Amino acid sequence: QVQLVESGGGLVHPGGSLRLSCAASGFTFSNYVMNWYHQAPGKGRELVASIVVPVGVTSYADSVKGRFTISRDNAKKTVYLQMNSLKPEDTAVYYCNLHRGNDYWGQGTQVTVSS
Repeated sequence: QVQLVESGGGLVHPGGSLRLSCAASGFTFSNYVMNWYHQAPGKGRELVASIVVPVGVTSYADSVKGRFTISRDNAKKTVYLQMNSLKPEDTAVYYCNLHRGNDYWGQGTQVTVSS
């Protein structure tokens, strides 16, 4: 079955960086678009970044353009989110997502940006 396991979250000061990872299994990873979403307290889940196949074209929410970079390693079946210049408003739970008919989600990883 599909499994998505996120890691790499934590507490960081404003202006800092984090790198999130999502290890995937249970499907042919290299065939699918992979997404990162976040959900801030009291808000809905929002799409942050996507990476398509096979050429790895990426897209980003306006709020993170120029600061976040999504990438993937098909051999490791892993998708990454490099987050730089973090702001307090980036505080959220970050989820890895696969859309394959249904939506599949990982358990999420908490990112807190605070001084």
